[in-house]
Amino acid sequence: MSQSEPLRRPDLARPLDALFSWWATATFTPMATGAAVAYRTLFLTVQGLVSGRRLTFASDVGAVTLTVTEFDSRLDLRALTVGQVGDVRVAARDVRWDGGRFSHARAVLRNVHIRPSMPPTLVAAPVELEVDVAAGAFGELFGGHVPRLAGEVGPDGVARLRWARRPGAGHLRVDVDLVDSTVRIRPRGLTVRRARWAVPVRTPAYRLRLPDLPHGIRLTGVSFAPGVIRLTGTLPQWQLDVPRARLEHLVAQLASPRTLTRVVRWR
Repeated sequence: MSQSEPLRRPDLARPLDALFSWWATATFTPMATGAAVAYRTLFLTVQGLVSGRRLTFASDVGAVTLTVTEFDSRLDLRALTVGQVGDVRVAARDVRWDGGRFSHARAVLRNVHIRPSMPPTLVAAPVELEVDVAAGAFGELFGGHVPRLAGEVGPDGVARLRWARRPGAGHLRVDVDLVDSTVRIRPRGLTVRRARWAVPVRTPAYRLRLPDLPHGIRLTGVSFAPGVIRLTGTLPQWQLDVPRARLEHLVAQLASPRTLTRVVRWR
């Protein structure tokens, strides 16, 4: 990412001193209001550095490049005095990872808190995920499993299957749902030229079993929206050790004109 001027590096020495002295106690004894204010200062600093920026994160699942559109939380000083940040909402657009592209991605990190220890640990449980996949992925999905068919998701949010060699001959409208780790694609209506027919309710569904997702992520839903396939999932718990050196390094990277933020492995 390029900018005309470098970002001013924020001075977080005092807030970090207050936080790490409390985290070192390894207890949940309420901290002073000043330390809670330090929590808020650190969060708002990171919020200002990432909002609207194009960032690249390197992790054990490959490089992820995205533009942050939201990084927000309703910070409450009383909750912060016991290390409770609360829910954190993160959203991004134009996400690129492992050769794939997602128009939008959203995450809600529930019950975010710091576990006092050395080093302190950032914990969220659970994490709710939502990703919009370009409609072309639906066509690729069927092209790989049923080469005779081509799939599409229109601007009306309706998914249709067509004959790959004769796309103008008509189409089959389909719905999708999820049972455990299996996607069921159900036919709903057949259109040939101007004629339309309803499909019997008992028509068998096409079943597609999905591979296991990394890091314990569980897929909870699949749906169609205008031009996209929307996937939702949950991660039971996410945690990350945050020693002071890592926090300072993160802020320094975010404050630079070009940012490559390295994320440790999920666990």
